[in-house]
Amino acid sequence: MTPDTVPAPVPYEELRVPVTGGELAALRWPAREAGAPVVVALHGITANALSWGPVARALAGRVILIAPDLRGRAASSGLPGPYGIAAHADDAAALTEALGLGRVVLAGHSMGAFVAALAAVRHPERFGPLLLVDGGAGFPAPTHLSPDALLTAVIGPAMERLSMTFPDRAAYRSFWQAHPAFAGAWSAEVDAYIQRDLTGEEPELRSTCLIEAVRADGAGLFADEVLSAVRNLPSPATLLWAQRGLMDEAQGLYDETRLAAAGLAGTAVRTVRIADVNHYTVLTGEKGAKEVARHLLHATEPDPADD
Repeated sequence: MTPDTVPAPVPYEELRVPVTGGELAALRWPAREAGAPVVVALHGITANALSWGPVARALAGRVILIAPDLRGRAASSGLPGPYGIAAHADDAAALTEALGLGRVVLAGHSMGAFVAALAAVRHPERFGPLLLVDGGAGFPAPTHLSPDALLTAVIGPAMERLSMTFPDRAAYRSFWQAHPAFAGAWSAEVDAYIQRDLTGEEPELRSTCLIEAVRADGAGLFADEVLSAVRNLPSPATLLWAQRGLMDEAQGLYDETRLAAAGLAGTAVRTVRIADVNHYTVLTGEKGAKEVARHLLHATEPDPADD
């Protein structure tokens, strides 16, 4: 399937739920049938809930998918600090409580995977199996870089755009279409996702991501509580890792050596390599979204041990 033939985004509902300091915005893609399982899905450090749109389509209404805009982003940009991975983890738990959900499958992409792991450790009564998508397991960071320099080195243009303005939505689209990760992988779903990030008026549109939130979250990724969470999960987890990196480079965030160094042997985490995708298209591309959806559906199946 080529980018031109990818179907349009599927319909969703806009929600607002109470959390500390205000209301968290979230999107809910409904299921075809009553009683379907629920998945809560968390996005990356400068992303928003619509990054999960392609996965929602691939799920084809077999589950209820709920994805919040994390505190300091998109429709949740008005929520005040403190920010940080723990704040997002607690917001995810508050979301499930406010919606009256039982114990749900929790998924996260990139930074969202670290949030998911910590949420599962802090709130085991709220979350069951986990799906971590190209994130969640840490490895040592260069000590000679400042937090901002480290974030820019890792996420590149995604960090740089936070201080940029754009004259119109077409210019913002062009900015992202020039990103090597999206070469040959643009779609109406990707366009909807990146456009959700914009705020302001022409000719000075800007990202909704609050730079103070991104900085706090980036620094929090290296906290001991966050890095250790993936090794202390109370439920089974699968980590899907992309073959290629954030700029579509051959070296992805993970490889066998880095995963071995993360100390996952003997933990509840199994790792699965997804070939021919990068850090973004493992979630937003056609192949990646189908793989994520397939693993989510497996995670929602009843455990025979619970019978």
